[in-house]
Amino acid sequence: MKIKRVICAPGRTGFFFDDQRAIKKGARMDGASYEGEPVTPGFSAVRQAGEAVSVMLVLEDGQIAYGDCAAVQYSGAGGRDPLFLVKDFIPVIEKHIAPLLVGQEADSFRGLAAVLEEVNIDGKRLHTAVRYGVSQAILDAVARANKKLMCQIVAAEYGLTLRAEPVPIFTQSGDSRYENVDKMIIKGAAVLPHGLINNVKTKLGEKGEILLEYVSWLRSRIEKLRLERRYAPVLHLDVYGTIGQAFGNDNYDAMADYLAKLSEAAKPFKLRIEGPMDVENRENQMQALAELTQVVDRRGIPVEIVADEWCNTLEDIKYFADHKAGHMVQIKTPDLGGIGNIVEAVLYCKQKGIGAYQGGTCNETDRSAQVCVHLAMAARPDQILAKPGMGVDEGYMIVYNEMQRIIALIKE
Repeated sequence: MKIKRVICAPGRTGFFFDDQRAIKKGARMDGASYEGEPVTPGFSAVRQAGEAVSVMLVLEDGQIAYGDCAAVQYSGAGGRDPLFLVKDFIPVIEKHIAPLLVGQEADSFRGLAAVLEEVNIDGKRLHTAVRYGVSQAILDAVARANKKLMCQIVAAEYGLTLRAEPVPIFTQSGDSRYENVDKMIIKGAAVLPHGLINNVKTKLGEKGEILLEYVSWLRSRIEKLRLERRYAPVLHLDVYGTIGQAFGNDNYDAMADYLAKLSEAAKPFKLRIEGPMDVENRENQMQALAELTQVVDRRGIPVEIVADEWCNTLEDIKYFADHKAGHMVQIKTPDLGGIGNIVEAVLYCKQKGIGAYQGGTCNETDRSAQVCVHLAMAARPDQILAKPGMGVDEGYMIVYNEMQRIIALIKE
């Protein structure tokens, strides 16, 4: 079954592009917007509408496969590719990608995806968002051509076994970290709440007191609202480097002391802390996370450290996993480019005995989230992010429902 045409459509994502550097420098919330000037190149405001490109592959028999190009909320930060704007990248896809795909047989996901990964324009690889969306469309095309589910194609091409069992879903609250937690508990989310702890003064506390109080509230709220005692979600909080800001990026004992307090407040629930520090480059970030992980393990503190910033590409993930820089690595799906790299990253983490969190961003689309569920059902990470958006209901619905469809179909 050959690919006959490539068609692009502009789209919106489920959240926004936010200038992380500007926020860290003190840009203040003003309703749903931010006050202040952008700092990161490409941004016209501290917060602007998230953009996507839907790439549609028309097959010979008239079927249409599609995937969505999207980039993370904090584009241009932490070593990531620059801001992804529709006006800049639809022409790139039409000029450089469409001619490569038209006329190709949709018979091998890995084969076609490998061609995409090798494309260079003026000595540079394609933007990660382009590779992300086009590879989704390629997987869908191969699945449609073979009358299979996308997860069945992934399992067959990577030698994996599908199981009719769910992958734990991680929900994110955004700044509505109280009201949205109630939604998560009512819906039985396996991992919660993310929390968006991205400011020391207003969300962590100069001595960590605000977050400590929040963790205690989380524990109490779960115990109050859960319908069954056996419901025991993992508490996973993304702190965006604020613990390092408050206690010192290289003051590992002080950070560990604070993590011990958080873990005590979380009991009896398991605690994960994502991005405890951000030291502004890959090598130093890896070393800092590895050091903190060793201190936490040596002292027997029951908390898992999750790597995020500066751990973007497949190569980065392997590097952090090799050096045990964290107990778990976030595989931030749009940052890896082609979706085959997501599968490779999950499998590598599992091989190395480090947790695999198949994440992503609130700034994705319904389609990219659905495709990611198929990857997760084949590769089996420890958890998958509910996305897009920060409202809980929509992202959880999209990921949960796609997962349940897959489970029902592969049981047949």
